[in-house]
Amino acid sequence: MQTPTQDLTTSQPMIVTTTENIPEAQVVKTIGQVFGLTVRSRSLGGNIAAALKSLAGGEIRSYVKLNEDSRRQALDRMVQNAAAMGANAVTMMRFDSTEMGRSMSEIVAYGTARVVEWPPVPPNMSTPS
Repeated sequence: MQTPTQDLTTSQPMIVTTTENIPEAQVVKTIGQVFGLTVRSRSLGGNIAAALKSLAGGEIRSYVKLNEDSRRQALDRMVQNAAAMGANAVTMMRFDSTEMGRSMSEIVAYGTARVVEWPPVPPNMSTPS
């Protein structure tokens, strides 16, 4: 999966991929490990509502939204950290999560920060105007 993610601090998009290599890109420099982290918890009211919903079964939408938001925040922080390190790509990106206590979850997005370049496009391969 390759996802161009626009970092707020730069005008260049950050390539984020779960694969080791980016097709046709040449790795100029491997900077190293990069991660983004967030810890989230539900409010007491949210936990009670989720507990009642779990009795009936089915998807607990408030937890789904919390997890989606947490993953997005961890990913955004990882991209910011990679850009601060001078990278324009993150390869081998993964998520991990850990339950902390009874009401908190830690979500981590991590991967390898790299600088990549693409070979120049030959003139006969350029898009016609």
